[in-house]
Amino acid sequence: MTTIRAFGTMAVLALAAAPLAAQMQNGSAAVTRAAATITEADVARRVNIIAHDSMMGRDTPSRGLELTAQYIADEFKRFGLKPGGENGTYFQRYPITSSQLDVAASHIGFMFGGKHVHAEFAKDARRNGGPAVEVGGPAVLLAGPLDAKSLDASAIRDKVVLWAIDMTKPMPAGSNVLGPSLIAAGAKAIIVVSNRDSTAFAQRLAGQARPVTTLGGAATSQITVPFVEVHERVLAEMFATAGISAAEARASATPLVRALDGVRVMVDMKESKKEGSAPNTIGILEGSDPTLKNEYLVFTAHMDHDGTGRPRQGTTDSIWNGADDDASGTVGIVELAEAFAQQGARPKRSIIFMTVSGEEKGLWGSRWFSDHPTVPLASMVANFNLDMIGRNSGKSKGDVKQWSDTIVVIGKEHSDLGTTLNRVNAAHPELRMNAIDDIWPEENFYRRSDHFNFARKGVPILFFFNGTHDDYHQPSDSPDKIDAEKESRILKLLYFLGQDIGNAADRPQWKPESYKEIVEPPTS
Repeated sequence: MTTIRAFGTMAVLALAAAPLAAQMQNGSAAVTRAAATITEADVARRVNIIAHDSMMGRDTPSRGLELTAQYIADEFKRFGLKPGGENGTYFQRYPITSSQLDVAASHIGFMFGGKHVHAEFAKDARRNGGPAVEVGGPAVLLAGPLDAKSLDASAIRDKVVLWAIDMTKPMPAGSNVLGPSLIAAGAKAIIVVSNRDSTAFAQRLAGQARPVTTLGGAATSQITVPFVEVHERVLAEMFATAGISAAEARASATPLVRALDGVRVMVDMKESKKEGSAPNTIGILEGSDPTLKNEYLVFTAHMDHDGTGRPRQGTTDSIWNGADDDASGTVGIVELAEAFAQQGARPKRSIIFMTVSGEEKGLWGSRWFSDHPTVPLASMVANFNLDMIGRNSGKSKGDVKQWSDTIVVIGKEHSDLGTTLNRVNAAHPELRMNAIDDIWPEENFYRRSDHFNFARKGVPILFFFNGTHDDYHQPSDSPDKIDAEKESRILKLLYFLGQDIGNAADRPQWKPESYKEIVEPPTS
């Protein structure tokens, strides 16, 4: 009886387990079939759409950017993704301010010895940054090997600084921190006395009337006072009255900080402003688990690039197509959304697929989203950012070179996502893709793309990145140079990684030392 009963129990269990095993097998097959929707042909086709000349480089803001955002939203809708933006749409829009210098109405006045000399922005002066305001004060001349740490603030406070730099040579060491130090010391304005040749100076003037865009109407740099460049030819008489020439000042072997007695400077810059907005495109695939669907895995890429500009010497191409940077990542988001949306491929956790804009301006779109999330930040378990995944790097280091079988993944060391990625990578040798660690830590890429805005808010990240190359931020970053076959394999690796994280019982965890170093303290 015992034996027969045991056998009967085993038989019942076996019969019950058979449908479950078949279900698991079918589920695994469905996941694999979904991965097969990511193809070389699709990647190439979509890159050619987003990085086409008709998109005019997808500047923030621009018509090409809006067309790209709408194309992605239409694809999300076609896949059955839910709108993840505002007011039931696929879009989250953030405010931007476009300001344009009124070149004809702006000038700088130099008063000395009863004389008044004007530097006109149309021919003599260039706005390098700072607000368009009317401000003035007595002049102080700076030159020589200046040290921000030993700067005498009392000599700078409430003065207009005339900074004589040799613009024909590389900028002196420490000059990048001297400007902010002068502002902190109380300078009213900073004027670089330029000795560029006339042709080079005229070329710099050409672009200053173009609109300058800032996020949310706020300054995006440390330059909070007028910062301009004035050609020395306008100032020759003023310097002669002061008993020193600009050339003599530049030649000083010791730090020179000299008040120019009787010299006053008035900077008067005028501009027009226009308020606008730019898009992030967000689609959500709801998870299959009634509890875990309230947690989100976030895939991001930036859909903007640099727009148009002057052709490089010897070329006629004025469109910065940004095929690798970052049409490749943007296409990756669309490909992944299509794969995860296939029948049987939906993981337990929900997935946010997002393409942001304004990355090239200073990570604007991702900053806005991380400060104004459309789902709670605490519900985001991980962010995988795709920025430049369609090429091989032009940089090598030691014995490591980026070939068609490698992709750099930055941030592996900061959480257990690195261990998970290594395990998933090893489980899929058919992809012939090796996810390697950051080989350029000195470049600080960890803080240079959109994932950082998630990391600073406490979301563990991985950044997939093929590295820079000769076409980086050049008109030559064109669709024909994309290795769509390689990218399709990278995306399949990301897909399987997403399946692992999306179905895991536990959410990824930071390493404590990294959390302390990277994550911003919560604001009250």
